Amino acid sequence: MRFTKMQGLGNDFVVIDGIRQRVALDTAMIRRLADRRYGVGCDQVLVAESPTHPEMDVRYRIFNADGTEVEHCGNGVRCLALFLHDEGLVEGREFAIQTDAEPAVVRLLDDGQVTVNMGAPRLEPAEIPFQAAARQTLYPLDVDGETLQIAAVSMGNPHAVLQVEDVDTAPVERLGPLIEQHSAFPKRVNAGFMQVVDRGHLRLRVFERGVGETRACGTGACAAMVAGRVQGLLDDEAEVALTGGKLRLRWAGEGEPVWMTGPAVAVFQGEWPGS
Repeated sequence: MRFTKMQGLGNDFVVIDGIRQRVALDTAMIRRLADRRYGVGCDQVLVAESPTHPEMDVRYRIFNADGTEVEHCGNGVRCLALFLHDEGLVEGREFAIQTDAEPAVVRLLDDGQVTVNMGAPRLEPAEIPFQAAARQTLYPLDVDGETLQIAAVSMGNPHAVLQVEDVDTAPVERLGPLIEQHSAFPKRVNAGFMQVVDRGHLRLRVFERGVGETRACGTGACAAMVAGRVQGLLDDEAEVALTGGKLRLRWAGEGEPVWMTGPAVAVFQGEWPGS
């Protein structure tokens, strides 16, 4: 099985062409691929497939390092876009990718960056999904003996965003797994720790479902942008600094899509023996 190792801001992926070769993945194989000592090593495995919708150019599936399948990945969709273009699986520099969440329209820029229409965020609790009686800007969440005030957002996948004074000292290792597994999120949740620097700049760390803390999370950056805007803390364009680098985001407001721009890099190609 041929694959390409890729990364977007240090969020790394094993990307597999499931259109021109037969791909049969199971949970055990995904875990072996993702293992950083005994496999290739990655945060997620991405598989390109033929679309099931006539208006889409390609479909992609996302598997976390623990083998669970998830709905969307912001850094992953940029890497997949570059992979599809470089492999000749799509025509032109703008095309539509089918996901298990919103369709993603991507555009490859001349400076090596990739812009993605990430779709409109969902803020109603039932659509996240999140157990709450009614929609609020912030929700109380009891975690480890304290009550946190979180924003809850879906970018096709669920996010809890907690504002902190300083991401460098934020208790990501302690609170991240507790928020991820909290019973209020029936499908688990990505936990974002957001520091608002000013109205045009954020710093962010994300503890991802089924992965742990990653160097970057594209959907997490979008969710933090939405959370900051809804709270009146940000303008409609902002730069988000993650551990692995920076993303540029734009969101005009509720009902509108979040636009994300950032890098995608092919690292190396290889073959997996499948056993």
